[in-house]
Amino acid sequence: MTERLKLRRARLQDSRALAQVHIETWRHTYAGMVPDQYLASMTLDEQARCWRHWINTSGARESILLVETLPEDKAPEQNRIVGFGHAGPARIRTPNRSGEVYTLYVDVDWQGQGIGRQLLHQLFAGLIEAGMDSAMIWVLASNPSRFFYEAVGGQRIAERRERFAGVLLDEIAYSWPDLNALQALKPGV
Repeated sequence: MTERLKLRRARLQDSRALAQVHIETWRHTYAGMVPDQYLASMTLDEQARCWRHWINTSGARESILLVETLPEDKAPEQNRIVGFGHAGPARIRTPNRSGEVYTLYVDVDWQGQGIGRQLLHQLFAGLIEAGMDSAMIWVLASNPSRFFYEAVGGQRIAERRERFAGVLLDEIAYSWPDLNALQALKPGV
């Protein structure tokens, strides 16, 4: 079987598949960082409800993009979402950071194949189209995937300690101060 990939905007009917990727990546990536009982309590129904809400209420300046497989020998309804990202105006504005990537998840089995780079590239394009010229993202400091953001040109700009699920977590903010310059580069896929 040959699989191609397609990047597109998320639709309401995608909410359950987004929730599945969200839960799987959290359980794999955050094991040992976030309390096990919190990870075990994440339900598909609850997360799908959250993603339906975000898709339904995303404004013109926000993008929820996904990457799905397009198996050549299967019907379109058998496509599988393997990654997604959500970006828009910075929730907490900082100097020279007008946009924010809220989430960027790639299914564990599909990591290392350039999907994250593609998503980030297109999320940045959406931020530029919405009138934003810079972006940032907050990630857990103990998360090995933080090095991905450094590899795609993110600059460390801040650190914070946040309480989540009853524990204190250290977070790092990465920034891209000039999205227009980054868009001139290929996404590296």
